[in-house]
Amino acid sequence: MISTAEILKRAKAAAAYPAAETEQKNKALLSMADSLVENTDRILEANAEDVLNAKGKISDVMIDRLSLDEKRIASMAEGIREVAALEDPCGRVLDEIRRDNGMVIRKVSVPLGVVAIIYESRPNVTSDAAALCFKSGNVCVLRSGKEAFKSAHAIVSALKEGLKKCGISEDMINLVEDTTRQSANELMTAEGYVDLLIPRGGKGLISACVKNATVPCIETGTGICHIYVDKSADTDMALKIIDNAKTSRPSVCNAAEVCLVSRDIAADFLPKLAALFSGRVEIIGDSEVCGIISATPAESGDFDTEFLDYKMAVAVVSDVKEAVKHISEHSTHHSDCIITEDKSAADYFTSSVDSAAVYVNCSTRFTDGGEFGLGCEMGISTQKLHARGPMGLRELNTYKYIISGNGQIR
Repeated sequence: MISTAEILKRAKAAAAYPAAETEQKNKALLSMADSLVENTDRILEANAEDVLNAKGKISDVMIDRLSLDEKRIASMAEGIREVAALEDPCGRVLDEIRRDNGMVIRKVSVPLGVVAIIYESRPNVTSDAAALCFKSGNVCVLRSGKEAFKSAHAIVSALKEGLKKCGISEDMINLVEDTTRQSANELMTAEGYVDLLIPRGGKGLISACVKNATVPCIETGTGICHIYVDKSADTDMALKIIDNAKTSRPSVCNAAEVCLVSRDIAADFLPKLAALFSGRVEIIGDSEVCGIISATPAESGDFDTEFLDYKMAVAVVSDVKEAVKHISEHSTHHSDCIITEDKSAADYFTSSVDSAAVYVNCSTRFTDGGEFGLGCEMGISTQKLHARGPMGLRELNTYKYIISGNGQIR
């Protein structure tokens, strides 16, 4: 087993070389995508071992996140191809200032360097992160959770084959072989080696990274996403959106966890919601909800829980202002939605809710790099500095100033 320290040294050395030209990057990305598809059988075999080992240890919805099939691998490859088709973020002139003394100051986008990603049981993160880092000129160090390690190893091996065919160093993509906490701690404290750390996973992982990292760290992911059904909402639209946001894939961070309903329509709307969810989703209701429909009484903390399961906390509020107040007290600033036909209510909601993505009349499930036209994503940042929302290519660049003169002195 190659030590994490050695992997970091290789990554740092690879990052010291100038980033490949755009044409070379795109050719390599297409080769990586082809290699992923060509190695489908090998990847599925490794994934089957991971799934078998994880059964009984993680929930069924988390097993779904872990599981791959030919369609999902094809989708991963297509994500890489979409990244290849995007504009190269490196070398863009972000600003130009011409001083009175003749100096020209240009603000130019450049790669971050070495980007480390610690993630859990989602194998597709492996290819998404590798593609985005490579296109943005960065070297990636991937640290998969033990549940997905065999899958991640097979995916990385395929991606490296794609790089090798194009004559590009395989050290541009690295997978940490140690899946113990020790390797995670090494990445968190790899000053001088890691330029940015991105955790993707549950609240525990993200909190551990934010609290313990001595390298720059992006806070991502935890999604207590709300949907507020305003008194003017189109009921059929509301039910359709809530069903999609909760049940299409409940194990992901952009799935809705909380539904707030205007008191003016609660008596009519809640029975329809109960009928929609009957036998599929457990409604956990406040006292007012429980007085209208049969629901599990909410306990302390239920409105602060990312269920990642077929459960939804539901409450009745007086109006959009109380909905915004509730969201400000319980949201993780990920994705929140209002369903309304009232423009003034929509405007109040979008200007007052302090989240990375704020929706009007559409599902929170769209908070995704691919859906936002970013090809795929590195993660969804819920913080405000440097990056916010789905992180694509541009969020994986920083900038430097290049100053040109002809002998000026101060």
